[in-house]
Amino acid sequence: MTDSPLPPDLALARRAILKGASLGVGAGLTSALTAQAQTTGAGEPSEGPIWSGEYWSKKGEVALNLWRKRVGAPKAGETPLPILFLVHGSSNSARSSYDLSVPGKGEYSLMNVFARYGYDVWTMDHDGYGHSGSSGNNSDIASGVEDLKAAIPVVARETGQAKMHFYGTSSGAIRAAAFAQAEPERVERLVLVAFTYKGTGAPEIGRREKQIEFYRSHNRRKRDAAMIRSIFTRDGYSSSYDMAVPEAIIAAELKFGEEIPSGTYLDMAANLPLVDPKKVLAPVLMVRGVHDGNSTTEDLIDFFQQLPNGDRQFVILPHTAHSAGWSKNRHLLWYATRNFLAAPAPVATG
Repeated sequence: MTDSPLPPDLALARRAILKGASLGVGAGLTSALTAQAQTTGAGEPSEGPIWSGEYWSKKGEVALNLWRKRVGAPKAGETPLPILFLVHGSSNSARSSYDLSVPGKGEYSLMNVFARYGYDVWTMDHDGYGHSGSSGNNSDIASGVEDLKAAIPVVARETGQAKMHFYGTSSGAIRAAAFAQAEPERVERLVLVAFTYKGTGAPEIGRREKQIEFYRSHNRRKRDAAMIRSIFTRDGYSSSYDMAVPEAIIAAELKFGEEIPSGTYLDMAANLPLVDPKKVLAPVLMVRGVHDGNSTTEDLIDFFQQLPNGDRQFVILPHTAHSAGWSKNRHLLWYATRNFLAAPAPVATG
């Protein structure tokens, strides 16, 4: 059997991995996790029951729901745990994105995983999603940044820490990066999963461009069971997932109704780019599923190369489409993220 040529995007993905020494691609994957924990004291494995708590913030008149998980309840005077704040994407609220239970199918809760790694893990439902209230706006990226500006002081108050790690997926990665651009003093390290920069050549962005007029005239869009299932098939690689996952998301999400805000879809169809990489000052990890239809490797490498902080990494996940956190290879995502967050500080040489 002869090898067939790779499509251009996959070929570039292979070249990007092979050129890791010059681009920093996958650099964190070579680190020893235990050695990192001993060196930095961050993200050390924790044992005991996972504690959870619910909090509220206000953006004007809108109540925003925050959800927190960590090993053991917080206690006065304890050594603070490193904070990881998770930012959800366009079509699902925070808990189905990051604290999903899929009975009989293994662990799908990123919150549980990183609580076990020793982090104090927070997330939030954005304006118009999940348990949060709604202003009636379309909850675009700019609105999402304002949500974060309202929520982070609650995290700082409860933990005594003003600076924290941020992790966003899909449009949540755009929200997180835009927040890092707006309030760099709040961001320790930044993880961007399934990010979109300009969207050039990305099939899913092309599909959304055809619906621009609808998104402009409607602040909400349909998000029923069929739409949720389509998230797992639209890139043409449904084998990346256990199809019990969308059914678990449907059960968790449809109790909030079959419509959600349309603003991030409009932004990704008409207003890209939404983040200036030169203004993102924190260390950055970018993670792309090789089959992700919301971006191309070229698009993300363009963003990556403009980042001003030399402490940056680019990781491509094999056999993975857009929704890496729900994929069969989510353990590779956890591994890359854990390595990056627990990395020791670089030594200044001049």
